[in-house]
Amino acid sequence: MQKSSSTISRRNFLGGAAAVSALAAMGLAGCAPKSVSETEAMAATGTEEANAQPAGDWLGSAPEIAEGDIAETRECDLLIVGAGNGGMAAAAYATDQDVNFIICEKGETVGATRHWFAALGTRPFKEQGIEVDRQRLLGEIIRYSQGNCDQRLIRMWMDESNDMFEFVNGIMEGAGAHVVADEFEMPDGMGGTPFYTPPFEHHYEDDNGGRDFDERNVLFEKHLHEAGKEVTFGHELAKLVREDGGRVTGAIFNTKDGYVQINAAKGVLLTTGGYAANPDMLTALSPITTASVTALGYNQNNTGGGIKAALWAGAVKDLTSATMIFDRGLVAPGTVAGYTEESIEAGMPQFPGNGQFGPGTQPFLKVNMNGERFANESADYDYLPHAAAQQPGGVYVSIWDSNFGDDVQRFHTLGCSAGTRNRVLGVKREDGSYDLDKFFEKEIEDGRLQKADTLDELADKLGFAGQAKENFLAECERYNELFDAQEDPDFGKEAYRLSELRTPPFYGATLGGTLLTTIDGIRINKDCQALDADGNPIEGLYAAGDCSGSVFSGCYPDQLHGFACGRTMTEAMHVVKQMA
Repeated sequence: MQKSSSTISRRNFLGGAAAVSALAAMGLAGCAPKSVSETEAMAATGTEEANAQPAGDWLGSAPEIAEGDIAETRECDLLIVGAGNGGMAAAAYATDQDVNFIICEKGETVGATRHWFAALGTRPFKEQGIEVDRQRLLGEIIRYSQGNCDQRLIRMWMDESNDMFEFVNGIMEGAGAHVVADEFEMPDGMGGTPFYTPPFEHHYEDDNGGRDFDERNVLFEKHLHEAGKEVTFGHELAKLVREDGGRVTGAIFNTKDGYVQINAAKGVLLTTGGYAANPDMLTALSPITTASVTALGYNQNNTGGGIKAALWAGAVKDLTSATMIFDRGLVAPGTVAGYTEESIEAGMPQFPGNGQFGPGTQPFLKVNMNGERFANESADYDYLPHAAAQQPGGVYVSIWDSNFGDDVQRFHTLGCSAGTRNRVLGVKREDGSYDLDKFFEKEIEDGRLQKADTLDELADKLGFAGQAKENFLAECERYNELFDAQEDPDFGKEAYRLSELRTPPFYGATLGGTLLTTIDGIRINKDCQALDADGNPIEGLYAAGDCSGSVFSGCYPDQLHGFACGRTMTEAMHVVKQMA
């Protein structure tokens, strides 16, 4: 495998609107997987480094826009910037509260919907007699953030999330969707840690258990249309307008027809998402992310524009970064984590793959590119990618045998990773076996997932050679011993999450993280007001969701299923309540 270069010129990293637009236009396509012949030629030796990273001045300075450059000026009470989960919830709620608002989005459609959201004390759970231990939940959020959070803001979410649920539920039920409120249980802990998995996650199904209805954000948009309102698309935030040392009074947008200024008498609400699609910001603010990610799963419009505009206007952001990473970035053998050298040289840094390979989360044996086990695989979603960032190439390999179907039922993973155990039931035969060739057909065909009749052959296909291959085979043998003993003295994995590697065929997946979003941003208080360097609120400037901060640090608390989306919509509606 070709090593990464150690130096990168300013011209090589992503910069400027043209490059950002080019990356956004690619959607979630990412780089095509390498062919099998390329994979074989780039077989890992256990000594590879992760890809080089772009670097540069990610903040820059606000653009100078003369008054004469403004092609159009509009007026409203509340200006909402960004039509994702937070912005659309705010706009739909503002419609019902008769708030005079304008919502602007730089893309041409509303943002993708995050279906699962958390709320406390809701009717569906109360009807089941299920309550959340609020003090324990608060302690869990504080522990995850290591204290880098505003507990008053979190309590606001706790107190008002039921109001958010009632509003959202009314719109969803009107579209024929029915709420599903699940109580999660984590038997015997996970990864040696007694995670609290509170019963507060909600999602929706139709009468047949599917999703034969419009996504929530589309329903919100229809709600606006019914009231004679609409989302203003094609408006990219250029800068905020702030009186000298005073309140924020509006914003200026870059459009195809020139600059448009929108004045907001009561305030500006930023719901612009994070900065996952901005390589400069991501590399500078969260280096462990770019060292552990192999696939993208983020909105290409999330380039940190709202965060930068707020900082230019005098706001401050969280001191620590936080990203939402899932251990599902399946790539071809020989691939390493980080932006690819080719994309950096082309001026459009991007990760090798895209999307999520659900089985990656399942707690099978995982080894680094030296063929050595390096972590307890029964852990939170981002634990393995973070641990792998300290390993050769930033990637690792997961191995299982033909007992996959029965194993994942026993593992009992929660949240969206539970989808794997549900989906594999769809290929279960009458005799109780599973048609794994059908289940893994796409990944085997495109060369990312390797299948072999022996572990020795599998090692070769995965690129292990020499000492790395010997280590790999020894770890497989050791893992069978642990399964037989039903005890893991090496890393402390729970017995019910051990598995054996004896029944062919065998499968191997090269994995890194899939980046969904960043969740550190503009520091806010309990009323979602942006704060300046002295901790004082900036009058007229609010933030909600992924572009805001004061909640997460280091990582997303993945076992608090739906927390991020739930707090996003609750924060957005809280701002509208103040306007109303």
